[in-house]
Amino acid sequence: MPPKPFATGTPGQREQRSLFGEILDWMLAPLLLLWPMSVALTWLVAENIANRPFDRALGETARSLAQQIVSSPEQTVQQLPRAISEFLRADNVDTIYFQVLGTRGEYVSGDRELPVPDAEPVRPGEVRLRSDEAHHEPVRVAYMWVALPGAPEDGPALVQVAETLNKRSQLATEIIKGVILPQFVILPVAVLLVWLALSRGIAPLSELQQRIRRRRSDDLSPIDERDAPEEVAPLVRSINDLLGRLDQSLQTQKHFLADAAHQLKTPLAGLRMQAELAQREIDAGQRDPQELKKSLRQIARSSQRAAHMVNQLLSLARAENQGQLPHRHEVPLARLAMEAVHDFVPRAMEKRIDLGYEGPEPGRPESVSGAPGTRVLGNPLLVKELARNLVDNAILYTPEGGTVTVRVFNDPFGQVSVLQVEDSGPGIPEQERELVFQPFYRALGTDVDGSGLGLAIVREIGQQHGAVIAIEDARWGGDGSPRGTRVTVRFPAAAPGLEPSGEPVAANEVHP
Repeated sequence: MPPKPFATGTPGQREQRSLFGEILDWMLAPLLLLWPMSVALTWLVAENIANRPFDRALGETARSLAQQIVSSPEQTVQQLPRAISEFLRADNVDTIYFQVLGTRGEYVSGDRELPVPDAEPVRPGEVRLRSDEAHHEPVRVAYMWVALPGAPEDGPALVQVAETLNKRSQLATEIIKGVILPQFVILPVAVLLVWLALSRGIAPLSELQQRIRRRRSDDLSPIDERDAPEEVAPLVRSINDLLGRLDQSLQTQKHFLADAAHQLKTPLAGLRMQAELAQREIDAGQRDPQELKKSLRQIARSSQRAAHMVNQLLSLARAENQGQLPHRHEVPLARLAMEAVHDFVPRAMEKRIDLGYEGPEPGRPESVSGAPGTRVLGNPLLVKELARNLVDNAILYTPEGGTVTVRVFNDPFGQVSVLQVEDSGPGIPEQERELVFQPFYRALGTDVDGSGLGLAIVREIGQQHGAVIAIEDARWGGDGSPRGTRVTVRFPAAAPGLEPSGEPVAANEVHP
């Protein structure tokens, strides 16, 4: 049996199990357990087989001895002839004892120390057998009661013949040897055959392992299920599903990196161009401060755009790495939305945008009627990042003197908490409302210098929180024409009665 692999790591590390060794153990353990049971049962059967012929012979001897009893008026039972006694004791292997008792239980002939059977209802002439002890050794006794015609008023006479167990033991031993000795040869052969059969049975697993090991690191094509055993097919299908998802993830990452590299070229190229232009002006002896300030402003604008894009890339990567949010907390949506609004007040003032908040204020009763508060289950850092990107996107596309409104409320018709950001910008055409959630996509017909990542981050975070995101026109203007954009995010509301998350969300944890 091959040795099982064992773990050599830190204490308490779980031992690695061998499938081959475990199956072999489960197959051989019953075999090795049943073998001694088979020996014991064989011994009992051999003793039973060995006793049968000797019991019959012993019973015939007792019957023949009973026929030698003669009744007379003077002596109820006569002694047996000496020749019969010598014949019974002529066995060279076993010792034979006999005993004859008269009708009144008196000793007539044979061995006086032979035990008398217990009193029991008997039928004269029937031979019975029992195991007993004579002269401190076990014997097998055949006895019968004999009814004598000459003494009807007395009881029957008793005839007993006892024999030691040497011949029986020898015969049982020979039977055991004939049965058990071949098993000593068959058992190792059986173990070897089991080992060979098991090795042959798991050979397809080794072949599958080798095929997987021979694959290139970039080969994520599905494994052919037809080359795997039927029992392993579910595992192969699971691996193929994992390979498919991994391939899709890698393709998405490659596409994302390519787009990110392409998008970063523009601000970096602007930085380089403005820096070279300023250097040429200085080298040419031009000392015009206005021209230098203009170049420095362009450098600052390009660096700010590059930093903003890098921060959004990091935010999107952070959101994607959160997976399915295994540890959720109760998040105060109103407080996070209000913090996001406060963070963008300086930027809104620069563009003379009226940035407002409508909704419950943290620390005050959120509903006079006792409706549940605007709390959702999720990651407070990501929920605030979602709100920041919505406000950032609204301010970015809203012209100077416009309006941006952030609302937080509970939907009275469903168990949801709603975050809504509405602006007076140019709006998003209906045919592009699904495309704007793709990374690096920007709506056509706008001169805004954005990164195209804000709504992609919003969708990624929303999907992880089970939220539904909708884009619609905001009805601005007196003529009722569709102007502006309203983005509505509906979160599943947290169950009432839960404690809010104690995790603080500092303003410097997320960067615009």
